[in-house]
Amino acid sequence: MSGQVTEPADQSPTSVSMSDPSADGFFGQYGGRYVGEPLVRACQEIETAFREAWDDDDFRAEYLRLLTDYAGRPSPLTECANLGQDLGLRLLLKREDLNHTGSHKINNVIGQALLARRMGKTHLIAETGAGQHGVATATAAALFGMGCTVYMGEVDTKRQALNVFRMELLGATVIPVLSGSRTLKDAVNEAMRAWVSRLEDSHYCLGSVMGPHPFPWMVRTFQEILGAEANAQCQMLLGEMPNVAVACVGGGSNAAGLFAGFVEHPEVRLVGVEPAGGAAIGRGVPAVVHGMKAYFMQDEAGQVLEAESISAGLDYPGVGPEHSYLADAGRAEYHPVTDEMVVDAFQLLSRREGIIPALESAHAIAWVVENADELAGQTVIVNLSGRGDKDVSQVQELLQP
Repeated sequence: MSGQVTEPADQSPTSVSMSDPSADGFFGQYGGRYVGEPLVRACQEIETAFREAWDDDDFRAEYLRLLTDYAGRPSPLTECANLGQDLGLRLLLKREDLNHTGSHKINNVIGQALLARRMGKTHLIAETGAGQHGVATATAAALFGMGCTVYMGEVDTKRQALNVFRMELLGATVIPVLSGSRTLKDAVNEAMRAWVSRLEDSHYCLGSVMGPHPFPWMVRTFQEILGAEANAQCQMLLGEMPNVAVACVGGGSNAAGLFAGFVEHPEVRLVGVEPAGGAAIGRGVPAVVHGMKAYFMQDEAGQVLEAESISAGLDYPGVGPEHSYLADAGRAEYHPVTDEMVVDAFQLLSRREGIIPALESAHAIAWVVENADELAGQTVIVNLSGRGDKDVSQVQELLQP
């Protein structure tokens, strides 16, 4: 979906941070609100409501209460003594896998569901790849007595069948998307179309730091809690900041949350890890897709390329606008890993630490393993964004002919 907006003026930063975007929703040259008129109005309403809600002490208190009493925050910081010793470094995991519903997604969804209720909406619409965002949205809808429709690529419904059943068990309607590559990109397309058709009663609970303004900023704000916790936990455990903070990146919400906790500390290296078949920053160019300007993989004719990844949650050809900005500014770096490296890391963390990671999170572990010599003697924190229960059958099929 596309539309016309005024391009931002030159906003080359004198210092790099993760502050609020410009008034028209840009981080440097990335972001914006490239949608048709009906969604412009809807996005403006969401922005106004979010600003008012985030300034409301009662709203924030209820948000934090639910994250504590319902979602199980704060998530712990776990030191991986076995694997760290093997690799010659100090390895810490921020355990978002231990949240209710099994990933970081609940942080964002609880916030957006509260906002939707405040706006008088009675129905949540979501897209999902690996299913974790869909499960979290269905969970929040059940908690608040809302309807819920989740759009999921047909390919992903098959490789994440357990999460489809979980969503349906929670009362959501899961609609397989049959267009395009039948993966996450196409699920986003269908969710946005569905939102246009029922703006009066529905809120689009977008799952990552992507889409038209204010979604990238709003989702990052809801995910900042994990980075703030990680910062405080590192100071308590180490007495200082870690050397490196690592997270997987598809759209990039878990990485944005982690990076927000350390971006103001220039001594901390920020590393986002993309799938080799979907490395938007490594292989892409700036483009306008899904209502935002950001890095996307494209062919010579400007057509968006299909991403390929073993991980349904990272199977997206683009990346959020704030990550695009951080990459251009040189504050964060982004590196690809192959599916084979991810499967090896999935097994390695399981066997050495008794922690089965989501395939998404295993990308971050894979990069640490691959670069262990360079990281020798350093302290590395990895955001373990989700647990691997959902991926066990898929990995089993790969490993057992």
